[in-house]
Amino acid sequence: MNDQSTISPTTLSIHLTINGRDHALDIEPRVTLLDALRDRLHLTGTKKGCDHGQCGACTVHIDGERVLACLTLAAQVAGRSVTTIEGLAGEDGTLNAVQAAFLEQDAFQCGYCTPGQIMSAVACIREGHAGSDEEIREYMAGNLCRCGAYPHIVAAVRHAAEGLRS
Repeated sequence: MNDQSTISPTTLSIHLTINGRDHALDIEPRVTLLDALRDRLHLTGTKKGCDHGQCGACTVHIDGERVLACLTLAAQVAGRSVTTIEGLAGEDGTLNAVQAAFLEQDAFQCGYCTPGQIMSAVACIREGHAGSDEEIREYMAGNLCRCGAYPHIVAAVRHAAEGLRS
């Protein structure tokens, strides 16, 4: 944290709750949530893909809703709950059902898009959009995979959804 002598007139002091932990940051108003996560808090699971909101690699949850961290200012989420890929697993390291399904279904190749895909898949299932492969593909359309692992991603979402229903 900066001391008062190095804080510029345009610096904001904000408090963020990320993965259940509170963080105090001194940032410029234009710092995106993505940059705050990666550069300030060293939570590098959320990926910077296009930096234009077109690839979904930076998907996180804010108050349970999926959002693109590259298009969200860090100051906008002060006082709200942010969950990143690092926050999905249990305290004991037990993987979330979607994380486990991605491993079981080999739903990644290079793995770069995987955190954003998983965050969107969790929201897809939670919001009831995993009823069919077509519905899964439609809901997950905002997340790009340059390797083309889409059939495995859909299978993983379907597998996790079925497991959570039973």
